[in-house]
Amino acid sequence: MTRPAILFVCLGNICRSPLAEAAFRMVADEHGLDAHADSAGTATYHVGEPPDPRSIATAQACGIDITHYRGRQIAVEDFHRFTHIFAMDHQNLRNIEAIRPADGSAHVSLLLDIVEGREGAAIADPYYDGEERFEDTWADVEMAARALVARLLAA
Repeated sequence: MTRPAILFVCLGNICRSPLAEAAFRMVADEHGLDAHADSAGTATYHVGEPPDPRSIATAQACGIDITHYRGRQIAVEDFHRFTHIFAMDHQNLRNIEAIRPADGSAHVSLLLDIVEGREGAAIADPYYDGEERFEDTWADVEMAARALVARLLAA
């Protein structure tokens, strides 16, 4: 099996995608899956910045330190460096597809497409909502991470 390389993408790379990366790393470690994970945004709003403090707190509550993560923008090279690119919502999926090179080899889809019964659903953006929304985001990305790791281990 080729070593999976997973990129999680949202708008600013400070809320949803860092949490998805953290959840995936946690679940992959639990199951001994050797995989590379990263996250990015489609916009440049937060390049070089750490995750939102509410994302940091949410991950920390699960025993995960994401304070060293830094925002970055998705790049054309990512379509060759990663086996999978997962968008958190439909607008970011469209943004990803808009820059996808014709020879890009990464599988691109919504993150929740891998969760039975949640196909086509978006991970809600908690940025403008209260801290409890970050817990909802964590629940969604952890569920998706578990489904993704199971799928990768079964391949």
